[in-house]
Amino acid sequence: MALTDDIHLLSQLPLFKDMSEDQLRLIAFGADRRMIAAGQMLFRQGAPAESAYVVLSGSLELRTTSSDGMQRADAVAGPGTLISELALVTLVERKFTAIAREDTSIIRITRALFHRLIEEYPDAARLIENRIRDNLAELAAKAASQFHRFS
Repeated sequence: MALTDDIHLLSQLPLFKDMSEDQLRLIAFGADRRMIAAGQMLFRQGAPAESAYVVLSGSLELRTTSSDGMQRADAVAGPGTLISELALVTLVERKFTAIAREDTSIIRITRALFHRLIEEYPDAARLIENRIRDNLAELAAKAASQFHRFS
């Protein structure tokens, strides 16, 4: 994939939607491309998360391990999926283990690169702030709609 393909893919992701081409170019140019072989682990549940990943091709199985040690596959992330976006904003732990189901191409976006984006482009920071606010409002509304189940 060329840089222009990465820019186009990033523009389709909700976090980066409506950002300018220059802003997306900064992310695409600064991100690391990697190939993950089938069966290889990208990261482990509980590890510190310092970056997010975008699946370019292939797929990742997202597994969680319960407190009793039982492992289960919760989801599959395919092309065009952004994983661990919260790691771009703050230090968090990985909530799941990601393992390539097949040879998988990804781009890695570090927190430092993301912070550079919002420092150089304050309007991008405002877009992201609005998205986070909207996501929290949506989450609160969903929780409120389920409140009757717990009373």
